[in-house]
Amino acid sequence: MIRLFAALTVALFASLPARAEVEIQEVVSPGGITAWLVQEPSIPFMALELRFRGGASLDAPGKRGAINLMTGLLEEGSGDLDSRAFAREVEALAASLGYDVGDDSLSVSARFLTENRAAAVELLRKSIIEPSFDQEALDRVRGQVLTGLRSDAQDPNKIARAAFDELAFGDHPYGSNYRGTIDSVNALTREDMLAAHRAVFAKDRLYVGAVGDITPEELGPLLDELLGALPDEGAPQPGPAEILIEGGTTVVPFDTPQSVAIFGQAGIEQDDPDFFAARVLNQVLGAGGFESRLMTEVREKRGLTYGVYSFLVPQDHAATYQGQVASANERIAEAVSVIRDEWAQAAADGVTQEELDAAKLYVTGAYPLRFDGNAPIARIMVGMQMLGLPIDYIATRNEKVEAVMLDDVRRVAGEMLDPESLHFVVVGQPEGLETTVGN
Repeated sequence: MIRLFAALTVALFASLPARAEVEIQEVVSPGGITAWLVQEPSIPFMALELRFRGGASLDAPGKRGAINLMTGLLEEGSGDLDSRAFAREVEALAASLGYDVGDDSLSVSARFLTENRAAAVELLRKSIIEPSFDQEALDRVRGQVLTGLRSDAQDPNKIARAAFDELAFGDHPYGSNYRGTIDSVNALTREDMLAAHRAVFAKDRLYVGAVGDITPEELGPLLDELLGALPDEGAPQPGPAEILIEGGTTVVPFDTPQSVAIFGQAGIEQDDPDFFAARVLNQVLGAGGFESRLMTEVREKRGLTYGVYSFLVPQDHAATYQGQVASANERIAEAVSVIRDEWAQAAADGVTQEELDAAKLYVTGAYPLRFDGNAPIARIMVGMQMLGLPIDYIATRNEKVEAVMLDDVRRVAGEMLDPESLHFVVVGQPEGLETTVGN
C-alpha cells in the first residue's frame, strides 16, 4: 500500500502542468466551514491543508513553548489509540499526516488515497479533536524539545536569531523563541497542553485548502465531520508588534572562527500596494543568488563570504526586512560595511532598468514552479485565504509583478530602505566591531 501511495504521488506530480493555472472553487459546508477546492479526479488521491491563525503567538503568559509542545503531541495518540497504535494506523492507510507550528499559525497537513478517505479523515479528526496528551508521550516529546533547545544554545545562527528577535520585538511573542526556554518547557503540564489546545483549535481562525479527487458535494460534509466539533472561538490574537530595533550593531561573544550576522530594519506589509515593487527590489538587492548586488559585492568582488542574502518578512503583526551573512572574524567588519554601503546606494539610486527586467523575469517565471503537486497547491490556497487575497489571485499575480515600473521600485527603495536604522546582530569574535546604537 505504501508503494502504491508513492507511485500515485509521483504520477500526480508528473501529470501537473508547470504553469500556475488552477481552477479554485469556494465550498461552504452545511455547518458553515469555508474551504477552497481544486478538484482533480484523474488520480485517486487528495491533499488537505488546515491552518489555524495565531499559532505559537497564542501561548499564555508564563507558558512559552506550550503550543509548540502541544503540536508535537498531536500524532502521539488520540481517542483509544496510543502513539504506536496511531502510527500503525497511519501507515496501514498509506496516509501522511503532519503537524507544524510557527509564530503566526498552526498547520495540519494530510494526504490520503480516495479509497481510504473515510478512515484517514476519522484518524485525522481524532488527532485534532481528541488528542490524548498522555504523560509518557508528553515527557518523551518534551525531552526532544529540550534537546533541540540545548543544541540551539551552541548554534551561532540560532543565537543571532534569538538576539535579533528580542531586540526587534521586545515582550511581544515575536521577541522570544516559540519553542520556549529550558525552564518554561520543563514546567509545562498536561493541563497546559489542554489549555494550549483550546487556545488554537477553533473555527474563528480556521482556513482550509483541498486538492484532489473529491467533489464540492463530498467536501462539505467531510469538513463538518472532521471539524464540526471545534469550538467557535479560541484565545484572542496578540496585538501589533512594535519594531523596537534601532540602527547599530550588537555583538554577542561566542568562541568560533567565523562570525555570523543577522541584519534588518522595518519592512513592508504584504497587503501594501507597494509590496510587489519591494519584492522586485529585494530580488535585485539580496534574493537573486549570484546575480544579486549583495552577493556580487560581498562575495564575488571581495571574497568575504560564501553567501549573503536578504528577505522580506511580512508577519501577521509586524513586517521586517532582514538578511544574513557569515564571514571570518577578521573580515566580518568589512562585510558589514559593504552591506551598509549597498543598502545606502539602493536607497539613494534604486535599481537599473536592466536589473528590473531580470528581476521581474525571475519572479514571474519562478511562480508557476510552486504548483508542483496537490499538497503545495493546498498550502498556497490556505496562505491566500489568510492574506485575504481574491480567489483569482493565482491567475493575476504575475500581472501585478509585470505592472511594476522602474519609478515604482526607485520610490519604494527610497521610502523603505533606511541605512540609518539597519541593525546587525553579530555572533562570534568579530575584529573591529563592537556593540553600538546608531551608525
